[in-house]
Amino acid sequence: MINLGSEMLKPWILASLLALSGTLAAPAAIAQTAPDYAAIVAAPDRSEADRKLDTNRAPAQWLAFIGAKPGMKILDIEAVYGWKAELMARAVAPGGKVYAQNSEAAFARVKDRLEARLKTSAAANIVSAVRPFEDPAPEGMHDFDRVTFFYGYHDITNLGLDRAKMIKAFWDALKPGGELVMGDYSAKPGAGTSAAQPLHRSDEALVRSEIEAAGFKLIDHGDFLRVPGDARDAHSHSGAEPVDIYLLKFRKPG
Repeated sequence: MINLGSEMLKPWILASLLALSGTLAAPAAIAQTAPDYAAIVAAPDRSEADRKLDTNRAPAQWLAFIGAKPGMKILDIEAVYGWKAELMARAVAPGGKVYAQNSEAAFARVKDRLEARLKTSAAANIVSAVRPFEDPAPEGMHDFDRVTFFYGYHDITNLGLDRAKMIKAFWDALKPGGELVMGDYSAKPGAGTSAAQPLHRSDEALVRSEIEAAGFKLIDHGDFLRVPGDARDAHSHSGAEPVDIYLLKFRKPG
């Protein structure tokens, strides 16, 4: 019978336990190469409703801009019905997860459709997170590879929320070197917050300045959803013409 009190065995037992602990706690490795984004978008089990939402959104280029890879952990802000979250969930599988954040008010509107999505096999690695915008990460989580926020920055102004507090929460949620990737419907340059309520658009320069003020560094911008002919004076959801969308990628130093 082994004497666990033996001084000779203690270092060996301790080393073994530490090794086992490290194995159990190790996060999923992030793939070095990107998945086939076009194949993800073309997957035959995607719903027709989601395919309609692909229009004017260039989802394969969008996934590439985010840089979603297997093993990543992503916090998707204002996930609503989950179109964005499911595409990213497919890209980060296997081993990755997408946390689909909605405020309580938003979740009440989308609950049935989102929960129906979460029952599908494609959404097996999506976790619904009903959290306030100013504190969006699940309790105790602060090591996300990406925080994504698309088509909703203007809503934060409309709701009268503290944008600086929200951006600080994004910073806290990301691991060092993690990235915040966002985009919204473009307002006219210099519009400030004036276009948020009547037009559901945001001023790119203002948004960039607010995010950089928190310490984020702009590392890329995407022009593939730009619409030069958009006069930016109509409501973003009017349906009258394609809407100009700006995309920005920021990195948390470290």
